[in-house]
Amino acid sequence: MAMRAHEVLRLNASSTSARLLIVEDDRDIAEMLVELAQMNGYSAVSAGSGREMDRLLDKQPFDLILLDAMLPGEDGFSICRRLRAASDMPILMLTALGDDIDRVVGLELGADDYVTKPFNSRELVARIKALLRRSASTATPRPAANNAPLSFAGWTLDPAARSLVDPENVQISMTTAEFEILLAFCRNPNQVLTREQLLAMTHAGSAGPVERSVDAHISRVRQKIELHPKDPTFIKTVRLGGYMFTPKVTTH
Repeated sequence: MAMRAHEVLRLNASSTSARLLIVEDDRDIAEMLVELAQMNGYSAVSAGSGREMDRLLDKQPFDLILLDAMLPGEDGFSICRRLRAASDMPILMLTALGDDIDRVVGLELGADDYVTKPFNSRELVARIKALLRRSASTATPRPAANNAPLSFAGWTLDPAARSLVDPENVQISMTTAEFEILLAFCRNPNQVLTREQLLAMTHAGSAGPVERSVDAHISRVRQKIELHPKDPTFIKTVRLGGYMFTPKVTTH
């Protein structure tokens, strides 16, 4: 199911009342999540399926989507994939307790974070706040010295424009987490970066996701910049160490 561009418009996440869309087919859970969001100062509505979600997206903008992995009809993973293809809007997935495969698949398809059912309300709110904060920070200007475009192997990463352009001058869509990880690599070339360091550099750990989420984000970055993602030459895995970005990086 194709998504129209206007379906993924979102509000400024720094606004006093960020708007959340909760996609959950269990009515009791959906109502509880809406109430929890409203208690914490957010505006929230729920959808019980992908089709209902599409209708709501067609009518109004949202800042973040809370997406259940298991839905009737189109499942949460398929929805996550098409949302991410059209937008960088934060996606927080709800997965079954102990289902590592669901969590990893969700992250690989573009989810920014996840919580497991049954979830702790305080943890869920903390993760929502962290994602909204990280999303809002993409519009916050950084010092000029840190905003210079960076080039490697014909690619150009522009921190100010939050853009990645390939050697053919085509702009590549990236999520916030993917962009921040690639930026961390470009600012620290030929250095081994541990998962802990990458979490700290990219704010990806502000809500406490497991370190394996870094691996999933890096896997998606490789899919976008490597000629052979399964045999990468740019982002090397360092056994028992972390990752190293090997290209020569120049500053414009």
